[in-house]
Amino acid sequence: MKQLVVGVIISAILVFFSLRGIDYRGLMRGFEDIAPGYAGAALAIMFLMQAIRSLRWGVILSPIHRVGQFDLFAVTNVGFLAIVSLPARIGEFARPFLIARKTPIKMSSALATIFIERIFDSLTVFLIFAVTMTMTPLPAWLIRSSALFILLTLVILGVTIFMLFKRERCLRMLAPLINRLPARYAARADRLLHQFIDGFGMMARPRLLIQTGALSLLFWLVDGLAIYMMFKAFHFTLPFIAAFVVLVILMIGIAIPAGPGFVGNWHFFCILALTLYGVPKTEALSFAIVYHFLSVGIVILLGLLFLPANRFSLSDLRNLAREGN
Repeated sequence: MKQLVVGVIISAILVFFSLRGIDYRGLMRGFEDIAPGYAGAALAIMFLMQAIRSLRWGVILSPIHRVGQFDLFAVTNVGFLAIVSLPARIGEFARPFLIARKTPIKMSSALATIFIERIFDSLTVFLIFAVTMTMTPLPAWLIRSSALFILLTLVILGVTIFMLFKRERCLRMLAPLINRLPARYAARADRLLHQFIDGFGMMARPRLLIQTGALSLLFWLVDGLAIYMMFKAFHFTLPFIAAFVVLVILMIGIAIPAGPGFVGNWHFFCILALTLYGVPKTEALSFAIVYHFLSVGIVILLGLLFLPANRFSLSDLRNLAREGN
């Protein structure tokens, strides 16, 4: 509850700064002047992104259990519905919970695959950003922030590789902590840790690594294309490379634990990115509102479509987050 309150406060603050100094008539004109063909193209690309997400997740899960593509697509969409709808990032547990309920995959192993996804996302985005830096001047604060994120990602990657390839040593290092727990909890913790490490299995398979890396690169290039289509929809004469600057700044911004749906942080950081290219704040806010509406809207629409066959409750996620399986 405290996390939700803090998140809502952060969202409210960022909404305030996003709205400060806005010409509201200009804001409405921005909505009226949208080129619907380009906006529709962006929406179709966002649908494609969800398909790529589910395909990549299937590759990551494959060493544990091969899951049908329809189930992967359905669970992926319901899972991302939970992420944008529920507070305190508890929605991240929805996909592991649902896939564990549909297949023999353990909850802890499925959760580990989400970590793998995040690692590949971060590495891919900042690889694209490194290329972008050679093609356009960027502010020092953005370079420093990106360097911090990539450093954190590399540390997490290193820990993941250590856990996978030095499992017994890792377990010995953690044994003093586990053994302090009561016997029945210690046994459960040991079992969950083994299952969690099992979820990293694809990291030991070069073919799956290449496939996951290729799908990650495809996903984020397609995301950049969606942003560029939105530029066209708003008649912004910005280079294609600017889409990746917006993408990176947005990725940093939505990492902030704000309220549900990324309201506030999405808009503030989108404005921040566009103003680097001289886009007036009012026009940048029009763009941010529509881009957020389409991005979150397609997630909600697809999630609701598959929700009846993939139901879960908030208490389910809380219990599984606390207990595992």
